[in-house]
Amino acid sequence: MSFSVEERGRDNTADYRLYFKNTEGKYISPFHDIPIYADEAENIFHAVVEVPRWTNAKMEIATKDPLNPLKQDLKKGNLRYVSNVFPHKGYIWNYGAIPQTWEDPGHRDGDTGCCGDNDPIDVCDIGSKICSRGEVLRVKVLGTLALIDEGETDWKVIVINVEDPEAEDFNDIEDVRRLKPGFLQATLDWFRMYKVPDGVNRDFAIKTVKDTHSFWKALISKKTDAGELNQSLLRVCDVALKHAHDPTERQKSGLPDLCDKSSLVTSSQISKLEICHSIPKIHISHPLLRSIHIYKNLKISK
Repeated sequence: MSFSVEERGRDNTADYRLYFKNTEGKYISPFHDIPIYADEAENIFHAVVEVPRWTNAKMEIATKDPLNPLKQDLKKGNLRYVSNVFPHKGYIWNYGAIPQTWEDPGHRDGDTGCCGDNDPIDVCDIGSKICSRGEVLRVKVLGTLALIDEGETDWKVIVINVEDPEAEDFNDIEDVRRLKPGFLQATLDWFRMYKVPDGVNRDFAIKTVKDTHSFWKALISKKTDAGELNQSLLRVCDVALKHAHDPTERQKSGLPDLCDKSSLVTSSQISKLEICHSIPKIHISHPLLRSIHIYKNLKISK
């Protein structure tokens, strides 16, 4: 299974978007249409790279936009860039999200005591490769950290690209401590945490990913209030993407014009760079057993 991307607008502007396509060239949602599993039997997951290592632009899946492209986050109208944490530059991993997961803001986590942050679950790929924005990886889960940011649970899943030369040597969080000494501490420092916790192991991390997948299933089956999240155009491999190619229907649905190249957005000047200075509070959950929901036979209303 392969995917491609298409850029719209100019990089480092509020108009920039990165759209995803499947093998047939149809536009898809990286939130809803890319399968969670690359290999379910082996617990190998897909991960969408939002921010390549050593870069600073805070990119994210636009969960409230049609087709959920990648875009740069804004704060008070300004583009957001993370500050450099000495001795590193930008993000110290390939940072992204696992598709078909959702941290439900209406669900209070039994371990953290807080609700989800309304986004797909985040991943930090510790492999040696510097990936590209929008690249879809096959990853092995090693462990997870739970951040409490402004009263919301924000999981950070530590993963490694299965194509990485060292992937066979990493199977749990203890392997990260042993083979990359200081790396977890650097991760904690990067997130500007004042409390130093221990990482939670692989089994708990996989369970957490699967739990957020079950929340996503409830979301798209309309068992949970979606709020402002955009749920349209799911499963374009099975459902024809009529709106994206029909001007009349597209106008009704509010979709962007992805066919007319003349609609490319012109560049605009960046007035001010917003550096991220938020200091989230850290909390590490205990590995309590919870029910695991396996993703099977999901039927989506057309």
